[in-house]
Amino acid sequence: MAGFTDAVRRLWGRAPEAKASAAARLVALHSAGRPQWTPRDYRALAREGYQRNAVVYRAVRIVSEAAASLPWLLSEGGSEIEAHPLLDLLARPNARQSGGELMEAVYGHLMLAGNAYLEAVEAGGEVRELHALRPDRMRVVPGADGWPEAYEYDVGGRKIRFEQSGRQAPILHLTLFHPTDDHYGLSPLEAAQVALDVHNAASAWNKALLDNAARPSGALVYTAENGLLAREQYERLKAELEEQFAGARNAGRPLLLEGGLDWRAMGLAPKDMDFMEAKNGAAREIALAFGVPPMLLGIPGDNTYANYREANRTLWRQTVLPMASRVARGIAQWLAPGFGTLDLAHDLDAVHALAEDRESLWRRVSAADFLSDDEKRQAVGYGIREGG
Repeated sequence: MAGFTDAVRRLWGRAPEAKASAAARLVALHSAGRPQWTPRDYRALAREGYQRNAVVYRAVRIVSEAAASLPWLLSEGGSEIEAHPLLDLLARPNARQSGGELMEAVYGHLMLAGNAYLEAVEAGGEVRELHALRPDRMRVVPGADGWPEAYEYDVGGRKIRFEQSGRQAPILHLTLFHPTDDHYGLSPLEAAQVALDVHNAASAWNKALLDNAARPSGALVYTAENGLLAREQYERLKAELEEQFAGARNAGRPLLLEGGLDWRAMGLAPKDMDFMEAKNGAAREIALAFGVPPMLLGIPGDNTYANYREANRTLWRQTVLPMASRVARGIAQWLAPGFGTLDLAHDLDAVHALAEDRESLWRRVSAADFLSDDEKRQAVGYGIREGG
């Protein structure tokens, strides 16, 4: 057994840990300590989606801004802590960003890439700053146990290696579930890529129609002689049509035809030209992938929700709060070595969209005579009173 341990130490540079997943070692053997590259083009998805598609842009902004606006709630043993260095750090994470701006970037990266990275900067043995790092620049370096032992951040050919072996891990890697990847998460935008392509193609088609006077082209038929134009006549006619009659600025301009030329419009049925419905269908698929009710994005044809307020409540309950809770738990566990084992959550009383739900909860709890006052406080998210 000692010989096997020495061989493993020579292979990996360290002895095997006492507790580790047996299956995770296969992941490590497969990667052999090399950086694992992101298996998709994040920049292309962000460019074609967030930067060039209004539906993706608005969906990401709605979710990220809503989640970043949630006030933090810190507690220990069920008792709320109103003042703490961790709350100060989250409120002012670095000199360039406020807490809301930092968290908006984290949620945005999580939705566009399926991955988000936070860097902890220590000074004097304490975490003093937090920074959001771009996911397309980060690489995972798996260790002997299959878990990341380091992260490599590459900017302009220069790499920075973050070792995860210290008391406080410098990098927090947040991911969305990916069924076929051991290290990286799956972006909602990648799942909606087909709908994104359809939506962008429909927009490009409509733009082309506008550039061509918003109607399908017709045909010029030469009826003189044998119906054939000379090469020079053909080229001249084509150039004149493109210069004087194509484009939005030439829409409606009358066409002057010489002898032997006849214009025959090649119209399409309105049903064949109805690309707007296909575009709206693709937009609904994109909204579905991001968990945003289409009504909130102004997409017609969606009658799932009775009103805007109900759709907004669904957005918070099914999309914003689950994602915010995932991130809060990850941050609390990541920063536990420096700040202690604390519970980090969000104050839902400050969410106006959930005011009716909270009021209903308080009404039901208040009417529960079989609960004590402290049990009622715990049921609505407050800790036991001191001495209770």
